[in-house]
Amino acid sequence: MSVESTLAELVRIDSRSSKSNGALVDYAVARALAAGLRARVTSYEDERGVEKFQMVAFAPEETEEVELALVGHTDTVPFDPSWADALTLVERDGKFYGRGACDTKGFIAAALAAIEETDLSKLARPLALVLTADEEVGCLGAKRLAESRPFRVRHAVVGEPTSLQPVRAGKGYCLADVTVRGREGHSAYPSTGASAITRAARLITRVERIAEELKRDAHDAFDPPYTTVNVGLVAGGTAKNVIAGECRFTLEWRPVPGQRPEVVAELVRREAEDLRRGDEDFDCEVRVVRLDGGMETGRDAPIVRALEEATARAAGTISFATEAPQLAELGADAVVFGPGDIRVAHRTGEFVPASELNGAVPILRGLIERFCGPGHQ
Repeated sequence: MSVESTLAELVRIDSRSSKSNGALVDYAVARALAAGLRARVTSYEDERGVEKFQMVAFAPEETEEVELALVGHTDTVPFDPSWADALTLVERDGKFYGRGACDTKGFIAAALAAIEETDLSKLARPLALVLTADEEVGCLGAKRLAESRPFRVRHAVVGEPTSLQPVRAGKGYCLADVTVRGREGHSAYPSTGASAITRAARLITRVERIAEELKRDAHDAFDPPYTTVNVGLVAGGTAKNVIAGECRFTLEWRPVPGQRPEVVAELVRREAEDLRRGDEDFDCEVRVVRLDGGMETGRDAPIVRALEEATARAAGTISFATEAPQLAELGADAVVFGPGDIRVAHRTGEFVPASELNGAVPILRGLIERFCGPGHQ
């Protein structure tokens, strides 16, 4: 089955994170078994009670020590109902359009094609195809996999749209909900209350200072070369003529590798304490809801060198979160790699270039032969 036909089948399956991905995993299991792999499927219920599935398929046999893992996430982001062809792969001008075509069903299709083109009976070291759930809502499936530690991995390729450039390092992703409380009152009589919005504004101004402070801890491989901080959402107050009793904002930061992901939350709490010294009623709660650190694989790691040779491109870095840190927890030197451009991944009209989709297949096949073939040491 061609890689294009495989991608069309994958896109046809609606695997938005809000839904079960069972149909896609069933499809992948059937393909894996037909190719000669041994598949293991696990499941869990997400916070809404929807059952999610994850697959690990091994060759030549099930094992606790994997030499090379090819990892793709099965879920996609939502799509606008006006995109009538979102679940139908459409080829136009050398590009394949469809939800997930770029992120990351293109990689999964290429991985399946590469495995099917490989004589698995000749593998000397274990290969695993790993399909996860809920990456788009916090890498939740990969985190469950890392926590359960069902096997160890030496080398991993984590599928993400990198335009076929190997990526050896990525920033983390962290999120906190900040609640600032005041005291409601009539706006005509300011002394009767204390504005939570005004207090939150003072703290947000301090967040700007924190962002500047973080620039001193530079990692020159990245653009921008420091941890970024963003206040993405603000909400507060109940009416235009009521002094706001509560204000909430969402704080997001992307830590560079080597920096403790907790640092920003600690700095925000420090600034809140400082504001409390000037306003003894200052009431602020910082609730961290996601804390994923950055990842970095050494320039000389075998998987990095292998992909640089196969693509004739130097390994780079990315500023978006991936499942690579969870593979690192399983022992892997991890590289992020795949067809497509992340800048088109979540938009209406998402696509993967046909040349990159097809080009990924021999690259992945070559990695399998290099790391799992009889000549590998």
